[in-house]
Amino acid sequence: MNRRILGLALPNIVTNITVPLLGMVDMAIVGHLSGAHVSAIVVGSSIFNLIYWNFGFLRMGTSGLTAQAYGAERWGEAVKILIRACSIALIIALLLIVCQWPLSEAARIIFRSDPQAGPGVMELALTYFFVRIWAAPATLGLYAIKGWFIGMQDSKTPMWIAIALNCVNIVCSLLFVVVFHWDMAGVAWGTVVANYTGLLLGIVFLRRRLHRDHNLSSFHIALSSVKEALHWHEMRLFFKVNGDVFLRTVCLSGVFTFITAASGRMGEDIRALDGILLQFFTLFSYIMDGFAYAGESLVGRHIGARQQRHLKLAVRLLLIWGLALTVVFTGIYAVLGDWILQIFTDDVTIIAAAADYMGWVLAIPVCGFAAFLFDGIFIGATATRTMRNAMFVATAVFFALYYGLKEILGTADIHTWNNILWSAFMAFLILRGLLQALRLRRDVYQQAAS
Repeated sequence: MNRRILGLALPNIVTNITVPLLGMVDMAIVGHLSGAHVSAIVVGSSIFNLIYWNFGFLRMGTSGLTAQAYGAERWGEAVKILIRACSIALIIALLLIVCQWPLSEAARIIFRSDPQAGPGVMELALTYFFVRIWAAPATLGLYAIKGWFIGMQDSKTPMWIAIALNCVNIVCSLLFVVVFHWDMAGVAWGTVVANYTGLLLGIVFLRRRLHRDHNLSSFHIALSSVKEALHWHEMRLFFKVNGDVFLRTVCLSGVFTFITAASGRMGEDIRALDGILLQFFTLFSYIMDGFAYAGESLVGRHIGARQQRHLKLAVRLLLIWGLALTVVFTGIYAVLGDWILQIFTDDVTIIAAAADYMGWVLAIPVCGFAAFLFDGIFIGATATRTMRNAMFVATAVFFALYYGLKEILGTADIHTWNNILWSAFMAFLILRGLLQALRLRRDVYQQAAS
């Protein structure tokens, strides 16, 4: 079982690490154009992060449902789930393209208060936006395809797709900007070409998988099959699961957006400091998400196969791996925290100020590991209602703690406010894991026995 967990987790970790490379490549290229271009790529990337993050259910919901179909050896259902996910991804993508002008106007409103986003910067950012929006069908389609492969116990294929996508992005962005001099539009077109290349590669891998597996090769994806897959009765569970995940993700993005906004109201120095400190959270999340994805695959598979003993073993081992990684990361942050800080910034003021907050950095793995792992476990069990409700409670407690403690303490000290913000964030992470842990037996284990 440990070998199976690592076989699923490690490729997912590699995939997760390659994801931010798209933004890093774009940033490195425009960094040689002007400071306005750098600010514009930050704003443009933030727009798409805000849009696409909320559609992460296309991956998560697909992986859990597919894993259960895989475990039950319902190969026809596995293909129907793929059809449903890709169809919904295409519909959402087309709506995004149709609504690109209202979205651009909303972006102007959201980012107009950003001190970096002056008129020239905003126009450059929207130039990037109006080109990259055409990659929406490929981007969201890849979400669905990645989720399907993870559910089919294959995390290596998404890894190869991600690596190829990033290589194409590097080559095309350099070609369009350095050789063709397309400026900001060139960076965006590089991302568009890379995403469609990834989609085509995903389709090739899908075709190979369908023909390689004897059981799947006999299931022809004809028009009648598509109609059956998209029948309302068949779609209800898919919408239920994905609706829960969508609401959960809206809360999650709301909390992180609020952290950025609240720290900004304390001053640009605090916003920069908290942004750097959150990179420690992001670094930890890349690793833990790999094991969470493994949890989606294994939990769904064993529930589908009604293998309760294997299910409990998988969950227990995942939690052991999570605890081990928590110890490792806490030790790394304690010993190498200052050195890691210097990787993210060479601003001596920020580095000096961070010393007062390193305790929160050490708390990140301890408070957060269970939330990551239980998210994967409950997605695999398609127990998304519990995951959603846990997120609702944790989000409410986060805001209640932040505003309540500020009111109780009645201080105007900025550093006290920031410590309150971080304490609310840690409570948010702990509650998500704790509330799901309390429902593990009823919502996960009993499914394999029913």
